[in-house]
Amino acid sequence: MLKMNHLSKIYRTDVLETHALRDFSIDVKEGEFVAVMGPSGSGKTTFLTIAGLLESFSGGEYYLDGEDVSGLNDNARSKIRNEKIGFIFQSFNLIPDLNVSDNVDVPLRYRGFKAAERARRIREALEVVGLASRMKHLPSQLSGGQQQRVAIARALAGDPRILLADEPTGNLDSLMARQVLDLIENINESGTTIVMVTHDPELARRAHRSVHVLDGQVMDLQAAATHEPEPAGMAARI
Repeated sequence: MLKMNHLSKIYRTDVLETHALRDFSIDVKEGEFVAVMGPSGSGKTTFLTIAGLLESFSGGEYYLDGEDVSGLNDNARSKIRNEKIGFIFQSFNLIPDLNVSDNVDVPLRYRGFKAAERARRIREALEVVGLASRMKHLPSQLSGGQQQRVAIARALAGDPRILLADEPTGNLDSLMARQVLDLIENINESGTTIVMVTHDPELARRAHRSVHVLDGQVMDLQAAATHEPEPAGMAARI
């Protein structure tokens, strides 16, 4: 579903070269729920933006849904992003002067769906997240948890193959966080592949497996546990 082989990402300025990702390899199968963890500056957000085709990479290979996306131009990347990828952000990213229905509608309009099809998708997505009765409310009239559920509905309305979540519960209290994670789990059980960046070990335990990113490299903790221990000072990488 999502496969990166020996990926690298280098940011360059006149005086500085920063390696955000180094020999980064990961393989997420269709239908998986994978949590990506790591300290601030480890490269996990860079990984997510590249995975979502929001940013290019410097070297290596990236296959999304079996397609090599490394040589695609901006228009082709945008098309795949809008058809196959859904995003959930920590800060919700709702448009404050649009109601719930119109917020969910924005990416559907961009994709050119006709009005009847958009209305169906909006209704079904809001029913999934339990907010069908709030369609005409503004974001300011909703709780933080409800706003995040609107953001999830917006992602689901496009019927994505993979959902990328960046700290989806970071701005929520513990009760709302659990409710949002319950919803994300239900979405995964319906067949959607989910990759979630989080710093919270409790949330990561809800995923099928956790991948730890450190200094731009990645290791699969569960995979490491099934193999012979590496020599001291070495880490098992995917």
